[in-house]
Amino acid sequence: MNNVLMTILISLAGLLVGAGLGFLAVQLGLRSRRKEAEARIQELLDQTKRGAETRLKEAEVSAKDYLYQARSEFEKESKVVKQEVNQREERLRQREGTLDKKVDLMDQKELDLTRREKKILGQEEKINRLEKEIEEKSAGITRKLEQVAGISSADAKKLLMDAMADEAKHEAAIRIKQIEDEAKAEAEKNSKRILSQAIGRYAGEYVAECTVTVIPLPNDEMKGRIIGREGRNIRALEAATGVDLIVDDTPEAVVISSFNPIRREVARISLEHLISDGRIHPARIEEMVKKAEKEVDDAIKEAGQRAVFDVGAHGINPELVRLVGRLKYRTSYGQNQYQHSMEVAFLAGVIAGELDQNVKRAKRAGMLHDIGKGVDHEQEGPHAQVGGELAKKYGESPEIVIAVASHHDDGPTTVLANIIQAADALSGARPGARREMIETYVKRLDDLEKIALSFSGVNRSFAIQAGRELRIMVEADKVTDEGSTVLAREIAKKIETDLAYPGQIKVVVIRETRAVDFAK
Repeated sequence: MNNVLMTILISLAGLLVGAGLGFLAVQLGLRSRRKEAEARIQELLDQTKRGAETRLKEAEVSAKDYLYQARSEFEKESKVVKQEVNQREERLRQREGTLDKKVDLMDQKELDLTRREKKILGQEEKINRLEKEIEEKSAGITRKLEQVAGISSADAKKLLMDAMADEAKHEAAIRIKQIEDEAKAEAEKNSKRILSQAIGRYAGEYVAECTVTVIPLPNDEMKGRIIGREGRNIRALEAATGVDLIVDDTPEAVVISSFNPIRREVARISLEHLISDGRIHPARIEEMVKKAEKEVDDAIKEAGQRAVFDVGAHGINPELVRLVGRLKYRTSYGQNQYQHSMEVAFLAGVIAGELDQNVKRAKRAGMLHDIGKGVDHEQEGPHAQVGGELAKKYGESPEIVIAVASHHDDGPTTVLANIIQAADALSGARPGARREMIETYVKRLDDLEKIALSFSGVNRSFAIQAGRELRIMVEADKVTDEGSTVLAREIAKKIETDLAYPGQIKVVVIRETRAVDFAK
């Protein structure tokens, strides 16, 4: 037991001794490494110090080089600036010398002007003395004249000017009235003869086209067949023709509505054929619409050819013939344009015959004057301009082209163009030829009366003859007989400037003088 304890104690002592030796060895190793590390650190510090000193020296050298270059550039720039300053100083010295010369010259001129001014002042004083003498002598003469005449010079001047103005107005009014009377006498004589013959030879019939066409039905049961199951028939008809079909409570009738008269005519013919046939379904509708379109196209060609034959205008391009035929389905202010064109053609022929002009050319131009209305929904521009372009395109003569393009005063005028304008006015401007909205009509009459009342001396005004004549009552003490002629002309000019109206408006000024007395 004791041996075991001894053995354990010896072992423990050995371990302790070994541990102590190991610790000492570790401490000695650490000290050795520390010394090596310190030596290494010292060496690194020395190297860093040497590198920093080297870089510092390099930086000093670079700074010296930069300063040298900067100094060199500064010296160069300074030399350039000094040269510019010297040049500017030289120019300033030259300008200063020039200014000195100019100042001397101005001083010399000022002296000259001063001398001239003194001379002028002396002359002005002399003129003033002469003017005073003349004024005194004139005043003396004027006083003597006033004493002799018994009226002041101002009143005499006013009386003289008023008398001259009244005399000039009176003579002007008399001359104007004389010229107008002579012109009216000659113009009325010739115009009445020509117009009476023209109107007497031709009186056209008018067909007032509307935007709706009423189709009679054999019975009210036909309305249901036209509508079809779930409305398929009426939708097919509207889609094929481009119109609106109105089926309402009107007994035994349906209404076709469209602003396009050709489409309305196609729809009318198609619907009449369908009603007479009795078979109404989408396929049959399309078939009938195609047949109706062909019928309308044939009718257009036939109308154009008939117009060409009636007028005697041969050799017209087929496209122009077709456009003339299209006018059969075109209206303006309720006036059928086909009938209007034919009427203008005949009237133009009559007027041309009376004026010893080419009758055939006048009829041809009259028939073609409104062809622009046949395509004005396809081409932009006024119908007169479009018509002139079409006539030129399809080989019409320059005279015809000008007459068509300028029949509304839109371009150069010729004798033929004036004839077409007159015939167009005869056909379209006569009372009843065209329909007009009642609001527009009433407003035009009201505007006519207001224009007349805006003039001084007018007492009352009345628009009569459907707006074709304006009668004006004036105050006799403010407007003379000659002044009434001038007043009528001024009112007519203002109407032409301010209003738009068809045809012409006659302005009549009435001046009435009444003498009233009483028997007691």
